[in-house]
Amino acid sequence: MGARLLVVGDVIDDIVVRPVRAIRRDADTDAEIANRPGGSAANAASWMAAAGGDVRFRGRVGAADVERHAAALRAAGVDAVLDGDEELPTGTIVLIVEGNHRTMLTQRGANARLSYDHVDDDELRAAAIVHATGYGLDGHADAYGRMVARAHAFDARVSLNPGSVGTVEDLGLPTMLAALDATDILIANLDEGRVLTGRYAPEEVAAALAERCPTIALTMGEHGSIVGTAGALERVPSQRTELVDPTGAGDSFGAGFLVGLAHGLAPAAAAEQGARLAARAVAQVGARPRGAA
Repeated sequence: MGARLLVVGDVIDDIVVRPVRAIRRDADTDAEIANRPGGSAANAASWMAAAGGDVRFRGRVGAADVERHAAALRAAGVDAVLDGDEELPTGTIVLIVEGNHRTMLTQRGANARLSYDHVDDDELRAAAIVHATGYGLDGHADAYGRMVARAHAFDARVSLNPGSVGTVEDLGLPTMLAALDATDILIANLDEGRVLTGRYAPEEVAAALAERCPTIALTMGEHGSIVGTAGALERVPSQRTELVDPTGAGDSFGAGFLVGLAHGLAPAAAAEQGARLAARAVAQVGARPRGAA
């Protein structure tokens, strides 16, 4: 086992739409529109590299887009291995950003055919932490369990970000909870945590999650995070910054947190690193480090 981080998951073409006024139905609405490479897992890998991590990424895109997306990840400092799908296009999301709120219209495309069984044993053997997202569990929950078992055989820890409340609802709570029970590190936001636990108060949500996963990070936006292990949870404040686009906040926080853990930091210190990255992410348009596209 080395200090490498292995990220397995989604690669997306993001179309980020920021209306300059309230959206009007059946009429034009002026907006700022930007095309960016995205995908929760690919974004996290890029932010891990920005935090000084040694990162390999494995994903799947349309065959015509392999080199384009691999080049974007290489520019961010990520060792990218992308499979090309001859039938399905690269996944695409239209993100409508209105302040702290995002509406996401999603076509998963080639991501739907990425299986955790595609991860090589050699990749798992080299990893300190393997990171995945809930988006990849749809149709591949059993393969996720097999990958976790293989990772554990090589003494690697496995991290999971549920993705979104909608993802939890679409997968079904039993499927997501079964994945959590196999996972070593959970990174979830408060809304996701509430759905996963049935609790409401942040401290109660964090405590319930820590009963399922050995290490947790519960993010709460401007209110910081609660991180740690069962019986040893700590609050970590957020970093103040100007909010431009919240799209990469969770992925960047998780990236800094995981790089910190991989380098031996305690959860609270790792979360401070995550908070610094999240402050950078929300102060720009797009979900990856500036200059990495």
